[in-house]
Formats: sequence, structure tokens, C-alpha cells
Amino acid sequence: MTGPEFGSLRSDDDQWDIVSGVGYTALLVAGWRALHAVGPQPLVVDDYAQDFVAASADPYLTGLLANPPTSVDQTAFPRLYGVQTRFFDDFFSAAGDAGIHQAVIVAAGLDSRAYRLEWSSGTTVFEVDLPKVLEFKARVLHQRGAVPKARRIEVAADLRTDWSTPLKAAGFDPQRPGAWSVEGLLPYLTGDAQHALFTRIGELCAPGSRLATGALGSRLDHEQLAALEADHPGVNMSGDVDFTALTYDDKTDPAGWLATQGWIVEPVRNTLELQAGYRRTPAVVDVKIDSFMRSQYVVATKA
Repeated sequence: MTGPEFGSLRSDDDQWDIVSGVGYTALLVAGWRALHAVGPQPLVVDDYAQDFVAASADPYLTGLLANPPTSVDQTAFPRLYGVQTRFFDDFFSAAGDAGIHQAVIVAAGLDSRAYRLEWSSGTTVFEVDLPKVLEFKARVLHQRGAVPKARRIEVAADLRTDWSTPLKAAGFDPQRPGAWSVEGLLPYLTGDAQHALFTRIGELCAPGSRLATGALGSRLDHEQLAALEADHPGVNMSGDVDFTALTYDDKTDPAGWLATQGWIVEPVRNTLELQAGYRRTPAVVDVKIDSFMRSQYVVATKA
């Protein structure tokens, strides 16, 4: 085995930590961010990502970091997640420049933006996730001696329940504009749960609030990935993670839903368009990945 086994389907009340179930995907992505940082011309350098992998003692990811792959095919997913990370980094930076001083990272996982980004003075970053995930991250960052660059507040909550109440209790002010990120989360929620999530966010957003949402793909089809692996050996860098057991087919169209709710939605972009905006030429394997994963990145402002 090269990592945790994911053989069971999701349930409405399933739980996880950082080395099981949905939680492991956060660790996997942290591993990819660490690999991207040591690759050529990284779009993002996350100095904390390798600390999370080391603390987890995950054999698969530890092995990858000990001997980082170098080919264009093998670095595809780290590269594409580097693009995604940069997109959300830029979103928060732009929100701060616009005078927004409340940031909410929904399903924060092993996100280290509170420590990496240069936040505007007076900014508070709220990180919402399950208790075990937040506890792991806090322990690793404390051992590292990391100091956040903004006021950071953890909000331990399950996004499938009422998380807005603990968020407000932690100090979030719905009467002031906020900047919200929903990164890579939607595929792991049912369509009803996605609708409930956006509804709650909308209820908490004052005019001028901003929302960024997006993921590399809505669902990873293992048959298509296997076919891609045949032509591009080493591209599948997900260990034993079976995303089909963790994600749901039913989903909401974020851009369409936000537009119907009075949000001003910017043109939707995919990972290939984001790369072009960062003056990168997408590799052939990147184009093939996006052809079946169909990435989508959305930025909207509450009118």
C-alpha cells in the first residue's frame, strides 16, 4: 500500500482526521504543494507543506518528498494545484487591497495562508474545519514556531451542520464585508449540501463581500485517469486515494447559482486560462487532465 485505503463510500455523517477519508486529501494536496515548491518556476512556495507531511509520517508522501519527481508528466498534479493555490492567494490579496479585513477559509484543511500571505493591517482570518483537522495543523505549526501574519481564529465545525453560529460566536461580523474561499470543497458535498453551504454564506455576506470558489475538477474518473496514465506514465500521483469513493456526482453550478442570488460574477476560468494569465504555457498532459476533470474557478461580489 502507498497510503490509506479508501474502499468505502461516503455517508452523510462520516468523520475523518488528517490521515483518513476526506481529510487525507488535504494532506495529499499539501504534499503536492511541497513538490511544486521545489520544482522549476513555482507559482507558490508553501514552506509549511512539507512540515505537515513529515508530521503525518505518511509513507507515500514522505517517499515522494525524499525523491521528488522531475518530469512534466509526473509533476502535473503538483503544478496544477500550484495554479489553484495561486488563484486563491491572489483573491485574498485583492480583497485586502479593496479594504476587506475579514477572511473566511471554508474547509481550511492544511491551508497556511494565515502564515504565508502579507495580510492588510487589522485583518482577521477565520479557518473553518473539523476539530481533528484543525488540531493537527495547530500542533504542527506550533512545533515549527510559525507566527500568523494576521489575527487567526479557528472555528471547529462540520460544514454539513450549522457552522454559521460558531463562526459568528468567534467574532465574524456579518454586517461588514468579508472575503470567502471555498477551495476544492464542492466535489465532497452532495448537491443539497452545496446549496445549503452557499445559502449560509450568502446570509452572512454584507454588500461588497467577495467569494472565490473552484476546484481542479468536479470528479476524478479513475478509468480516464488510468487511460491517461498509459500515455503519460507517472501522472497519477494520488497513491491509493480513490476519489470516486469520496466525491458525489450531484452538484450545484456555483456561477449560475450566485448570479441568481444577486452576486456579480466575473468570467469563469479554468486551470488552463489561469496558467496563461500567469504567463505559463500549459503542458500537453495538463490539457488532457482538464479535458475530463473540467476545472472551474469563480470570483463573485455581493451586490
